[in-house]
Amino acid sequence: MGIFNRPGHLRPVPSPGEATARQLDDGREEAVSNGITTAMRRGHSGMFVTDVIVELGYSSRERVDEVINEARVAGRSPEALLREHKVIDGDQLSRAIAQRYGLDHVDLNLYKVDMGASNMLSVTAARRYKAIPIGYVSQETLLLAMADPANVLAVDDIQMMTGLNCRVAVAAEDDIDALIGRMKTLESAVSEAVSEEEEQEGEAEITDPVIKLVYSVLAQAVGEGASDIHFEPDESEMRVRFRVDGVLHETARVPKRMISGVVSRVKLMSDMDIAEKRVPQDGRVSINVEDRKIDLRVTTLPTQRGEGCSIRILDKDQAMRTLDELGVGGEARERFEAAFTRPHGAVLVTGPTGSGKSTTLYAALRELNVEERNIITIEDPVEYRISGINQLNVNRKAGLDFATGLRSILRADPDVIMVGEIRDAETARIAIEAALTGHMVLSTLHTNDAPGAVARLSKMGIESFLTASAIECVVAQRLARQLCTHCKQRTVIPRDALVASGFRVGADLETYEPVGCARCSHTGYRGRIGLFSVMQMSDQIKELTVTGAAEAEIAATAREQGMRTLREDGLHKVRDGVTSIEEIARVSA
Repeated sequence: MGIFNRPGHLRPVPSPGEATARQLDDGREEAVSNGITTAMRRGHSGMFVTDVIVELGYSSRERVDEVINEARVAGRSPEALLREHKVIDGDQLSRAIAQRYGLDHVDLNLYKVDMGASNMLSVTAARRYKAIPIGYVSQETLLLAMADPANVLAVDDIQMMTGLNCRVAVAAEDDIDALIGRMKTLESAVSEAVSEEEEQEGEAEITDPVIKLVYSVLAQAVGEGASDIHFEPDESEMRVRFRVDGVLHETARVPKRMISGVVSRVKLMSDMDIAEKRVPQDGRVSINVEDRKIDLRVTTLPTQRGEGCSIRILDKDQAMRTLDELGVGGEARERFEAAFTRPHGAVLVTGPTGSGKSTTLYAALRELNVEERNIITIEDPVEYRISGINQLNVNRKAGLDFATGLRSILRADPDVIMVGEIRDAETARIAIEAALTGHMVLSTLHTNDAPGAVARLSKMGIESFLTASAIECVVAQRLARQLCTHCKQRTVIPRDALVASGFRVGADLETYEPVGCARCSHTGYRGRIGLFSVMQMSDQIKELTVTGAAEAEIAATAREQGMRTLREDGLHKVRDGVTSIEEIARVSA
């Protein structure tokens, strides 16, 4: 049966059965047409998906059996653990599932999706079922791409919602998520809000269309994994920008007549004074987006062109990451863990704003968070609430700053203390004294590299012998965008070009470069990875600290003792194909 696109004239395209056969390495044949793959040998009803993964050659039987045993103990699915351990990728898993159930497999990066069919199902339902219509098999039948075809209840529900029959094909879950994110763009949401607002002229500035528009912005930002939203007024309109993977990009523009209503709606949500437009305000609100609770930290700014605002999206699922997920590995990992698992001392994480310092400290706290330890934090503000940890929020209006809170914490019998940031001499002094009196202190400091932390503490008035005695290690870090695993391509970078850019290499570098595809919104990057430089306070470095040695001398000694610089760690991740040389040059300049 052919596949058709509608509405309008029914336009036939080649069906899988009409496609040309392709011989595979293991002797099997496939028919490939329009992104849909049909295996000639259909169905493995007596086998598990893991068995099909082995049969297709995606992994060895021994490795799969290891993961099955691990999954049985952990109470998780073997397929999820195989992906987590990077034994298989999402595309391979979806192909194995299709083979197991005797269904077609569809590559959504190749298949020409009928957005009219996609819009038959709401975004909420599509996300809930991990399924989306991508075309028409006939006038009465939708072609439904699903991540889990065994969910027959989802198929029944979708057939009831659309009033059409569904023929199921299997697609990678990541591809389905990416397509759902493209189903309804902000531009269409803005157009819809404008047309609705015109029908409600003369009403209050916070109209229903404005409310819908603000929620559309928030929902799309969360869906794209944005960390920040910027509403920036101009003379004629308001620009909306998202920060995704550390890079800002424009998403939509709001007409001038809606600017005041949009800002007022955000202020009202955040419990701010909507009448006060002369001074900046701060607020916080929790919202539910696609059954996920998301915290928002809001700041308004009375700019010369009008009042704008910025929103920090605090998604706990993104922040609560392990050290492995952050990219801390090798000797740097060993040094860092050896330092923060000690019974006392201080561990500092340095870097500019937005470099992931707090996320790294949260990862360390996750490993320290056991019943036998009393962990207390003081933060400005508390961004993510962690079960089992006592967290204080800085409140300067009430007289609670870092120094005051830290004094109180020391009287509450803590084992581990996290100070959100060392900003002043008093906080630095109390933190150092706490580290010297039997507490493990974790904190952040704004310096460009690890050796610079010694000089910064000295400038704050901390005696060098106290710094040498208290500090166990200093971590410098940055965040670099990861290459999209689906579209990156191999390349060779000449040694001369690398040396000219400041990289120390002895030969040409074989690596990968970004390309761009639907999965990564055609940026070539998806997600971020940390670059880490860990300086252990060895006896020699402590001696240099006490004698007031120059920062360059401390850095040279640390490198002799095995410390990687940020660029060296970045170059290592470039060799592994995790990120690109352009990203390392950008974030470590």
